[in-house]
Amino acid sequence: MLVVVGTDKHPFDRLVDWLRGWRRTLPDRVVLTVQHGHTGAADVPGAVAFLGHDELQAAISTADLVICHGGPATILEVRRYGRVPIVVPRDPSHGEHVDDHQLRFARRLGAAGLVVVCETRAEFVAELTAGLAEPSRFVVRADPDSAREREAAVARVGEIVEGLVVAANGRRGWWRPWSRSPRSGARG
Repeated sequence: MLVVVGTDKHPFDRLVDWLRGWRRTLPDRVVLTVQHGHTGAADVPGAVAFLGHDELQAAISTADLVICHGGPATILEVRRYGRVPIVVPRDPSHGEHVDDHQLRFARRLGAAGLVVVCETRAEFVAELTAGLAEPSRFVVRADPDSAREREAAVARVGEIVEGLVVAANGRRGWWRPWSRSPRSGARG
């Protein structure tokens, strides 16, 4: 099981406290990795302040369950690895963030069935218990076409931006991703 609170400077004590309380009920077979950032978690097994990018990717890809904050990048990475994240969004009313974007984003994805949102301790415990009993509930079919679709979307956005820059400045275009040599980086 992987828990990711992100790298925001605000502590996320609420999530770590919920985890501490729930962990006491866990069978010994459950292995935790808890990326706790700026939140105190020295007494939690598997606690590590930060994970490098490659370490985080490996941890996501091998975890049966992933619990995370409501950061869009983290959620999208978890989904990319075929997992439905259990999301506890940071709440500014608890001093966990500067605004409520995580709450709004997580609720929207939760309503679409893309994440499981837990805003209370009871929801958190219920979802983790369900996840241990039936981990397949939190797995989605990987979509091999999604990487190609993302690349095409990025290329299209580049073309749109290029068109806007050319129109605004009256200059010749410069962005041509299809003309770059992979070895030299030179434009063709």
